Amino acid sequence: MTTGAGSIGRESPQPSVDRASTLVLVTISGCHMLNDMMQSLILAIYPMLKSNLSLDFGQIGLITLTFQVTASLLQPMIGLYTDHRPKNYALSVGMGFTFSGLLLLAFADSYPLVLCAAALVGMGSSIFHPESSRIARLASGGRHGFAQSLFQVGGNVGSAVGPLVAAWFIVPHGQDAIGWFSIFALIGIMLLAGIGSWYKNHRAELARRPRPIPLGESLPRARVVFLLGILLSLLFSKFFYTAGISSYYTFYLIERFAVALPDAQIYLFVFLGATALGTILGGPLGDRIGAKRVIWGSILGILPFTLALPHVDLVWSVILTVPIGLILASAFPAIVVYGQELIPGKVGMVAGLFFGFAFGLGGIGAAVLGQLADLTDITFVYQICAFLPALGVLAIFLPDLGRKRV
Repeated sequence: MTTGAGSIGRESPQPSVDRASTLVLVTISGCHMLNDMMQSLILAIYPMLKSNLSLDFGQIGLITLTFQVTASLLQPMIGLYTDHRPKNYALSVGMGFTFSGLLLLAFADSYPLVLCAAALVGMGSSIFHPESSRIARLASGGRHGFAQSLFQVGGNVGSAVGPLVAAWFIVPHGQDAIGWFSIFALIGIMLLAGIGSWYKNHRAELARRPRPIPLGESLPRARVVFLLGILLSLLFSKFFYTAGISSYYTFYLIERFAVALPDAQIYLFVFLGATALGTILGGPLGDRIGAKRVIWGSILGILPFTLALPHVDLVWSVILTVPIGLILASAFPAIVVYGQELIPGKVGMVAGLFFGFAFGLGGIGAAVLGQLADLTDITFVYQICAFLPALGVLAIFLPDLGRKRV
């Protein structure tokens, strides 16, 4: 793994964030909110699709698998490609795929068309996430954790808003109401075109600067590969559990507590809102105390709450999802920053690998847990998932990179 010098398209060495960079960070976070809000509509309308198309839990899981795997397989490749050949307006192209997928989903009257729509939205994600993570790091001014948190919280807010949009607008008006939300994709395309212009000018400015000389001790290649495996294992714990909540929490509440669908969507919003707050806190906290400590405490720290969740009543179920979402979400910005420090010069590839792996795990988790729910029941699924955060103990193997690199 190289620790090569900076190059065009890599982060600026400036120690502070100017007004233009701040505007870029806010805009990219806002577009992340729009992107993930539109994506979350697929998850939020699962009960509607299940009823309209007579789907079982296995088919519901396959929709998520199609969306997530499409994104996960392409993201690392796109990130690696644009590390070497930056594309100024790739983000607008990615949002165009999401626009097409939403329109198809609005009028899909068969299961194969729903799968095609999910694949198009997944392709949009495969371009959006590694490229927008790169832009966030470029505009960070050295506050990498803060920039990743601000960028990622936009996605969490969008994911949290999606179920509310589905409950208040799409469920009363039907599946074709999704088409109206393609307007947000058009807005995103225009905003991201402006980001592309900033990126083009910023790259030209970086090309005129002397390349920084890397300092500090580099880790052996085998050690880097081992540490990447640890980080991916931690992502497995986080996103497999998150898939169980995001895809099946509404079904769990309806089946176990006889909750009405609109109320179940609101309780899902409580969990997703807590994840948004956790994302805000995770990056800046990592800048202050180190990414390793945040990773360690975040994943292992939710274990008592996940173990209790399947055995409490409705009120405590809703209460427990708050610390679960809050603590668990703080890990991802720290993991992304840690990985980018572990392999400097591969910002897009690392972001694509981690975001793609997260998407893939979400899809696989949804499919596996859906099949398990068909064979047993949804409560048993939550009892099994409760032990996943125990994998957080693997964080003990992560070195403090602040001591390895200057």
